[in-house]
Amino acid sequence: MRGIKSTKSRIRKSIFTEVARLAYEGWDPKKFENLPYKIITGEIAQYRDSVFVERAVVGERLRAAMGLSLRNFDDFSSICDGIDESIIDEKYYEPPLIDIIKFACNKCPEKKVFVTNACQNCLEHPCVEVCPKKAISIKDGRSYIDQEKCIKCGMCINVCEYHAIVKQERPCAKVCGMNAIKSDQYGRAEIDHDKCVSCGMCLVSCPFSAIIDKSQIFQTITALKSETPVYAAIAPAFAGQFGNVSGGQIRTAFKELGFTDVIEVAVGADLCTISEARDFLEEVPEKQPFMATSCCPAWSVMAKKLFPEFEPYISMALTPMVLTGRLIKEKHPDCKVVFVGPCAAKKLEASRRTIRSDIDFVLTFEEFSSILEAKDIDISKCEESESFLEASGDGIGFAVSGGVAKAVENVIKAIDPEKEVHTMKAEGLPNCKKMLQIAKTGKYDGYLLEGMACPGGCVAGAGTIAPVNKATVAVNTMARDTENKLVLNSKYIDYLTELEQKYKSKKESE
Repeated sequence: MRGIKSTKSRIRKSIFTEVARLAYEGWDPKKFENLPYKIITGEIAQYRDSVFVERAVVGERLRAAMGLSLRNFDDFSSICDGIDESIIDEKYYEPPLIDIIKFACNKCPEKKVFVTNACQNCLEHPCVEVCPKKAISIKDGRSYIDQEKCIKCGMCINVCEYHAIVKQERPCAKVCGMNAIKSDQYGRAEIDHDKCVSCGMCLVSCPFSAIIDKSQIFQTITALKSETPVYAAIAPAFAGQFGNVSGGQIRTAFKELGFTDVIEVAVGADLCTISEARDFLEEVPEKQPFMATSCCPAWSVMAKKLFPEFEPYISMALTPMVLTGRLIKEKHPDCKVVFVGPCAAKKLEASRRTIRSDIDFVLTFEEFSSILEAKDIDISKCEESESFLEASGDGIGFAVSGGVAKAVENVIKAIDPEKEVHTMKAEGLPNCKKMLQIAKTGKYDGYLLEGMACPGGCVAGAGTIAPVNKATVAVNTMARDTENKLVLNSKYIDYLTELEQKYKSKKESE
């Protein structure tokens, strides 16, 4: 859970930090193999049934932090197995990005309604009366639910005055908007990777830390140690993630880590806004009934998977991450670009064949904070330098739910004041699905639809470390206080036109 320092977050942080330290010091297989013993010390288990299981789980998480897949436990293999594929600075994320360490899974029940000790055996017994399947009876002075008859409708829960009846669900499956998590033959959680869109909500919801995602910490640092210039592109959701720090202090921190400079992805958001506004004006409603935004990769992949007929209606505008990466490489052709942001799905977006040349590495805020710790850098104590912030308030607002639609609407009205624009937003994949189901009825014809996979928007991404409410306030404050209020004031508009022409020519040649 974001914003709470728990055993889970501390272990994740220590794993990322140790991998970062190893990258700076230089690869040493013996040190890597010893890390589970450094992170889990002593002889007595603290978190699981056995200290050996604790170290085995940490071993798998270390492999994931190096960008490797989970091992097959039918055969013996070292945690260094296949490591040669990762101790380089050119490795891309390979599917599956998100997976489950089976022996770390608690085998939580998929869904169960049961009676707790709070039952008072009241005279009324409303739970018995309302049950449509007659699954509830009184046994030993307490309500009893026959699990074979129960359909988990929740009616008994709603009528119990003592709140003695509860519904328990597997946390990872509950938050999965794609219904991609089921049970294997042993009752352990299992991901259907054909359905998964890598939003990462299961990752942050598993209390047993059984779900992992791959990282490029080692590869990023390897690049930083090379002669190649490395630029950071930081997402606007950074506000509030590292405490009350300024843009100048953040720039100093990046440079102390070895980055050549840092660029604001909200600049790319400004360009994305203009591109989507143009698309909307040209396409809706003359050529298509509505248009959906494109900046959230998990949302757009979900829409294409579940509503393939709507694929042509998703904006063709490049995402802020890609636009910023292309902007940087246009100016510095021989550099590498690291996207630093809140999102797990961005890792797979950057691995697409058409985007690999624009974004070399993707790190979450959580991973980046571990690199800072490995180098003993506290951003709040960094010296001030010139701030890198130059985007509009609307571009910064992309990080919160509703921000994309608002930005696009503002540009449309600036271009064509007479144009009537209706918008609708949805946050969280279940709500995004409902929005598209309603769109099927024609209710949203003429609308701009904004989808965000994470409830709250990018500020609630799987790679964030600050409480969602606090991060939302920080982003809104930064957007309000920025000097540049209007997207159309961006000094990069001419670049967008050139980029669109190049992209169009490339698509035509392919």
